[in-house]
Amino acid sequence: MNHAARRWSRAVLGPPLSALTAALMMIFALGTPATAAVLHVAVAANFYGTLHRLAEPYALVSDNTLSISAGSSGQLLAQIRQGAPFDLFFSADRQRPRQLESQGLAVPGSEFTYAVGSLVLWSPRAGLIDGNATVLRQGQLQRLAIADPASAPYGAAAQQVLTALGLWDRLNQQHKIVVGESITQTWQFAATGNATLAFVALSQVVDAQGHISGSSWTPPQSLYAPIDQDAVILKRTHELSAARSFVRWLRSAPEAARILQAAGYRPGQ
Repeated sequence: MNHAARRWSRAVLGPPLSALTAALMMIFALGTPATAAVLHVAVAANFYGTLHRLAEPYALVSDNTLSISAGSSGQLLAQIRQGAPFDLFFSADRQRPRQLESQGLAVPGSEFTYAVGSLVLWSPRAGLIDGNATVLRQGQLQRLAIADPASAPYGAAAQQVLTALGLWDRLNQQHKIVVGESITQTWQFAATGNATLAFVALSQVVDAQGHISGSSWTPPQSLYAPIDQDAVILKRTHELSAARSFVRWLRSAPEAARILQAAGYRPGQ
């Protein structure tokens, strides 16, 4: 599992008075505690970069910072069950946060859908993938990377797409499917040329202008179950007030919604 952490802090010279007043009003509305907190967040690999982009504007209105650890949802769930000191868990599916709540490891009623993800077939090579993903049926396909369906929801979605297309068994028998431990490793397989192409999260390949480099195909939603990504506050947290503050900001702030949409996610309900 990859570990990373970044901390954001307010600049020494504050914003103009009007902006500062607005920021203070947001702080009071969020119910942020008087003492700044560090929230330790376990996040599914597909949402890692997006959560970093959310951390900075949240710090500006709260003074709280995020310490972020990323991995596959299955790996993170196992660490939480083993006592890892996280305050929040951002999964790439709905089932794992619900399991934690049912097992008494999460704050009751804190589970919510923070984003709905999109699957994409991607290659860094321009022109390789057409609008019908014909390359999946051609002999030139050497390696297709997917995340582990057992631990990564985007991998499970990829398996569902290939099954619906009647290709899962054939590609497995031909040993053309390579499995990554997480969606990040899956992207790396294609980006480095170790796989011809990969099923990854749209958020991994779309830029700030909504463009995707290389070539890609977005499977119809009818081919795989919706990727509802849920989060939950963990019961072992010592920063419950700050955790609830971040959740409220994420669900209500226009800036948070803008960042989510720019990263290729649909906001949760």
